[in-house]
Amino acid sequence: MKIMIINGPNLNLLGKRQPDVYGHTSFEDYFASLQMKYKEVQLAYFQSNIEGEIIDKIQEVGFSYDGIILNAAAYTHTSVGIGDAVKAITTPVVEVHISNTFAREDFRHVSYISPGARGVILGFGLSSYDLAIRSFIVE
Repeated sequence: MKIMIINGPNLNLLGKRQPDVYGHTSFEDYFASLQMKYKEVQLAYFQSNIEGEIIDKIQEVGFSYDGIILNAAAYTHTSVGIGDAVKAITTPVVEVHISNTFAREDFRHVSYISPGARGVILGFGLSSYDLAIRSFIVE
């Protein structure tokens, strides 16, 4: 099984950025722990602060991977293009957020990703990614 994790803007700063919201662990460290935990899954990781690069990666893997875990971060609430890319591919997508976006600013209550996603997991910190991987395994 091949699963791609795609992270959007500012998630490269995990562990440094707003630790009260996002925690103290870098995503690279967390990703290494996921790889150790799910040795039977071929996990890949991509992060970009650039909307078009995220769309390109979704299109690149969206017909050959078994799953995509997408945390489009702020683009979740602004990018029709990323939402359309999710709808255009055959690989199922699970939308993930570290924080509970519904407990935050009103603009974060809207997602352009959700209508094309298989499911949404939010508010469980970095464990949201773990839950997303499990959703593909138990499918």
